[in-house]
Amino acid sequence: MSLLDRLFGRSSGRVPGPGAVAPTLYLAVVEQARIPEFYTDCGVPDTVDGRFDLIVLHAFLLFRRLKDEGPAGEAVSQAVFDTMMSDMDRNLREMGVGDLGVGKRIKKMAYAFYGRLKVYDRELDPATRDDAGLTEALRRNLWGAAQAPEVGLAAIAAYVRRATEVLAAQPADALLAGQVAFPEAPRVDVGEAG
Repeated sequence: MSLLDRLFGRSSGRVPGPGAVAPTLYLAVVEQARIPEFYTDCGVPDTVDGRFDLIVLHAFLLFRRLKDEGPAGEAVSQAVFDTMMSDMDRNLREMGVGDLGVGKRIKKMAYAFYGRLKVYDRELDPATRDDAGLTEALRRNLWGAAQAPEVGLAAIAAYVRRATEVLAAQPADALLAGQVAFPEAPRVDVGEAG
């Protein structure tokens, strides 16, 4: 695409590049992570940490699916990750964190992000799948020190497995063009069990 095409919005008919679709995919991740049922029905703490971890979980689900698309999927994943880190940086600054603190916190967030991706991927990999391990990872990451309601935890673990299936069925062309659809959030009553 020429500079004039980019400036004046003319389309060449080609699939948009990773940087062009990243904001749309990241917005879909954030919107899914903000669905109230995760907090109200499943009992995920509605805190900065709880929200961060639901964003990470949904980003993981997207990245896991994009991994199947080779270099094109990797490029889109990297662009979405970069968009996410820029958004986290902006949010920290809006919360009043100074320049020196932002860098340290972003580094810590990126470290946490990659750690969670590694654990979730291992627990969902058919060769190493461990339902109890996935449940424990979700408990530790989404609830932290808070008590996880068992019914909410079980619902989110089932949701994660369902989401991997739903995303696996989505066409590569649509994903690489910035279109993703997550399943409905789980609807349970955390009062059903402790």
